Amino acid sequence: MQNAPVLLSLDLPDADATESFGIAMARILRAGDVLLLDGPIGAGKTHFARALIRARLGGAEDVPSPTFTLVQVYDADPEIWHADLYRLTHPDEAVELGLEEAFDAAICLIEWPERLGDLAPENALLLQFSLADAGASRRVLLRGAAEWAPRLTAFGQV
Repeated sequence: MQNAPVLLSLDLPDADATESFGIAMARILRAGDVLLLDGPIGAGKTHFARALIRARLGGAEDVPSPTFTLVQVYDADPEIWHADLYRLTHPDEAVELGLEEAFDAAICLIEWPERLGDLAPENALLLQFSLADAGASRRVLLRGAAEWAPRLTAFGQV
């Protein structure tokens, strides 16, 4: 997945831009979509996920980080699974969480996706978050199969 072509590169100058991006992504997702949220601590992965989940749920619902619970499941149509795999030590632990089944039927947001090993679906979209400078500015590269390209056109071009 790391070697998949970059479909889109976005600068997110502040937390509001990250939130707006999450809201916009929420509009294009459907059952079976898996977003792999990669990047260092503080790069905006959870902020993005919260905005996306709230947008799908249609309100200001409390969206805690799943760092300690590992997975939060939200009752939506389709269901939303938000997983933080930081504490996993082996991909087999991801299997025990039921993620493989969720990949088929839910919208899945996976933080620390490298902990999945080979379990990551081939049709997943990798969002690589990085800190662009010492301030709040971030950059996100979206990598994935060409099937994602038409759905990402609303965000512009690389």
